[in-house]
Amino acid sequence: MKASDPIPKSERLSERSTLVLTSLAGGYKHGYALIKDVEGFSGVKLGPGTLYAALARLEREGLIEALPETERRRPYQITTAGTEVLTARLSDSARIARLGLTRIRVAGS
Repeated sequence: MKASDPIPKSERLSERSTLVLTSLAGGYKHGYALIKDVEGFSGVKLGPGTLYAALARLEREGLIEALPETERRRPYQITTAGTEVLTARLSDSARIARLGLTRIRVAGS
């Protein structure tokens, strides 16, 4: 898949999933750490129910994996497949953003 290709439907991510994968791309984290990290870099506050639903879906799809529990916390890490899907999603978003900004500049001229 080239960066200019549309993302296949099976690899499309919701905004929440994109935020979770982006957080995990920086290293493994447990739920509370994910909530705080996502809020810190995006301003989006994920509730526990929203987060754990996204984690369950991402794990089912093989994009993340749970690590062994430590001190009653279950950390998660992004998988190779998750990194590939996130890379495609972010590349596509960047391409769309560049196009939109170019069109805004042209329209404003």
